[in-house]
Amino acid sequence: MPRPTPAKVTRAAESIGSQLAAWRKLQSLTAAQVAERAGIGRSTLTKIENGDAGVRFDAILKVARALGILDNIVDAVDPYETDLGRARADEVLPQRVRR
Repeated sequence: MPRPTPAKVTRAAESIGSQLAAWRKLQSLTAAQVAERAGIGRSTLTKIENGDAGVRFDAILKVARALGILDNIVDAVDPYETDLGRARADEVLPQRVRR
């Protein structure tokens, strides 16, 4: 039996979905156009924009790509773009040594 989705995750999915919808509208694109460009069904895009946390991760990334914001998302989660990530990188991540 799957665990219930935490409330914070649900709120984040709703926020991301509404932000993706805003990006679409700012670009004067219809939902059908974005769905087609992303290679997903219109119903999947509706689920994403409505904050359904059960949508496949790749579908969300495809929508971001179709909207031209995929690189922004990749950069947003890059730990090396944060002060903490840069400060701790050398001490936390093991260095691979080849023989």
